[in-house]
Amino acid sequence: MKNILFFGDSNTYGYKPDKSGRYDYDVRWTGRIANLLGNEYNIIEEGLCGRTTIFPDAVRDARKGIDLIGVVVESHKPVDVIAIMLGTNDCKTEFHADAKTIAKGMEAVARKANKTAGEHAKIVIISPIHLGKGVGEEGFDPEFNESSENVSRQLAWEYEKIANENGFYYFDAAGAAEPSEVDRQHLDEKGHKMFAEKYSEFLLTEVL
Repeated sequence: MKNILFFGDSNTYGYKPDKSGRYDYDVRWTGRIANLLGNEYNIIEEGLCGRTTIFPDAVRDARKGIDLIGVVVESHKPVDVIAIMLGTNDCKTEFHADAKTIAKGMEAVARKANKTAGEHAKIVIISPIHLGKGVGEEGFDPEFNESSENVSRQLAWEYEKIANENGFYYFDAAGAAEPSEVDRQHLDEKGHKMFAEKYSEFLLTEVL
């Protein structure tokens, strides 16, 4: 059995756009992928709301992916595939980060994961879904603004470059699913389904 670790933020955790909690396992894209891939693969979920690549959360502890990726990988060894989807929270206005800076943060996380797992492990860098238009408007999430939206749309290009330079696999989540209209940043049930279908196909044909 091959072990696949999915390391990400609230969209890996399965946070509901209506703020009512977490989607059930069979609704979350991670659970759907487990069903699609079958018993030959063990899916390890490591999603945390608010997780960034390298930036600290002013209110919540342990949100920096760079601080935890090594511990997480080591605790689940041996890991055959490590797929990392981060960057959305890095787009928050408090960090003032451009796409290139966020990509460098992703690179640091991915390299640490690779070093901890060993040379046999395959690393997949996933550029996250885009932030929806108006995500920072009143009634939505004031931690983002129009600049955040623009940066989120620029991540794919920078992430792909980082992946190519390091010999990692690359997948663009924005090409597979869109954020819910409810909160303009999280996947809804339809989004989880679409993402799982396209991402599992990529894993089977390109990675596994």
